[in-house]
Amino acid sequence: MTAPAPAISLDTAKPLAIAVLAMGGQGGGVLVDWIVALCEAQGWAAQSTSVPGVAQRTGATIYYIEALPLPPNAPPGLKPVLSLMAVPGEVDIVIGAEFMEAGRAIQRGLVTPDRTTLIASSHRAYAVVEKQTPGDGIGDAPTMLAAAQATAKKLVAFDMAAVGDKTGSAISAVLFGALAGADALPFPREAYEATIRAAGIGVEPSLRGFAAAYERARTGPPLEIAPPPKKVVTAKTPQGEYAKFVARAQAEFPAEMQAMLAAGLQRVVDFQDVAYGREYLDLVKGILALDRADRGYALTQLAAKYIAVAMAYDDVYRVADLKTRASRFERVRQEVGVAPDQLIYTTEFMHPRMDEVAGSLPKALGRFIESRPGQFKTLDRIVNRGRRVRTGTIRWFLMLYILGGLKRFRRGTLRHATEVAHRDAWLARVRQAAARDYDLAVELLNNRRLVKGYSDTHARGLSKFDRVMAAADKLEGRPDAAEWVRRLREAALKDEEGVALDGALKTVDSFLH
Repeated sequence: MTAPAPAISLDTAKPLAIAVLAMGGQGGGVLVDWIVALCEAQGWAAQSTSVPGVAQRTGATIYYIEALPLPPNAPPGLKPVLSLMAVPGEVDIVIGAEFMEAGRAIQRGLVTPDRTTLIASSHRAYAVVEKQTPGDGIGDAPTMLAAAQATAKKLVAFDMAAVGDKTGSAISAVLFGALAGADALPFPREAYEATIRAAGIGVEPSLRGFAAAYERARTGPPLEIAPPPKKVVTAKTPQGEYAKFVARAQAEFPAEMQAMLAAGLQRVVDFQDVAYGREYLDLVKGILALDRADRGYALTQLAAKYIAVAMAYDDVYRVADLKTRASRFERVRQEVGVAPDQLIYTTEFMHPRMDEVAGSLPKALGRFIESRPGQFKTLDRIVNRGRRVRTGTIRWFLMLYILGGLKRFRRGTLRHATEVAHRDAWLARVRQAAARDYDLAVELLNNRRLVKGYSDTHARGLSKFDRVMAAADKLEGRPDAAEWVRRLREAALKDEEGVALDGALKTVDSFLH
């Protein structure tokens, strides 16, 4: 049964204002064209404008529509003067193609409790500012939901990206269906569907997405923000010598740490080989000998996690290996939505420095080059430039595939020697602290969170790690040493440049002297 057109009171003197906030690739322009065509087909005058942006994700565009029902006695060709830009407090409908895009609309004052219907997809596509924070910079979705409920006259929100994936449609069709289901415009469902058919492109998938969203908007349950899904490590079936290491881990370590240990063991074996897994278990067992059952083996739990992270560092061989794996090509095809009979080429941006090149060389040769600054700078001018690499071509795929295969020689490289020395010094410091201050040893293990990434990102993280560890040496012996190390680490994770860490270190220096 088709719902009748909603009885909405119309003002023929004041246009209806609609703002659409969408990211690149979401079909925001298609949605706006549909809305304009829908209004015009119903005898309205409509106008759309857009302001593209490049500061978010893949580019975020704000579209603005004004539509006005023409009076029955309007002369032919009447064209009302419509605005080109949304005015805070004067918007009737706001459509956010992603949850934080709706949040941006609220920040701009486009959503008001006396007027605005807010339609938003609750899924997340993280913005650059969220990703670049060394720690957890992800916006708080429950806070955003509370703000939406407080500021909107009517809220229609659910995971529209999931509906699009389920129905095989673009999210623009789902948003169009949610708009129809929200009764925000005085048009019947058939008029919306006729607009999709008239466009003539992707009609059937779009109608499926539209129908699913229409029903969800009218009869679906209230929105609930689920916590971000935890990454599930799918363990491979242990075989051969690897199976022996798994059995050893199960026999030598307490049950409560088996899951973390299995994930860590799988990571380091995938990074290098089974022998590397033996080295990993030996290191973790060394921490277990210092641990306490009454603390739930917290020290060993963290060791199992962060020793694996330290051992599976990102180097030239790791990057090349990951970029040429079949699983990665398949994941890209799924994310882009490529049909089985279509080809897709991925262009990678690579910007190696001479530091990475020297680190991938045999230890003696790498140190020889690093010890000669003039020669190192000359080589860096040749190497240190951006390259766009198409990994789907035979030439570049083979180059990276061969490079990734050279990981068998990793243990003899300068980078590996440097990483092992740094790792062993860190663990020695943890073992030393564990004998006197268990909580401090836990925080020293947690400090490994600061070291991540590749190239410049890795260098910045390593610098922060070394500074926090140096401060920990000065704090040792104080009853609040562990708490202060935790505060320093959290400060280091707040920004990429380390401004917050600088301030925290000054505070520590002030009371230590």
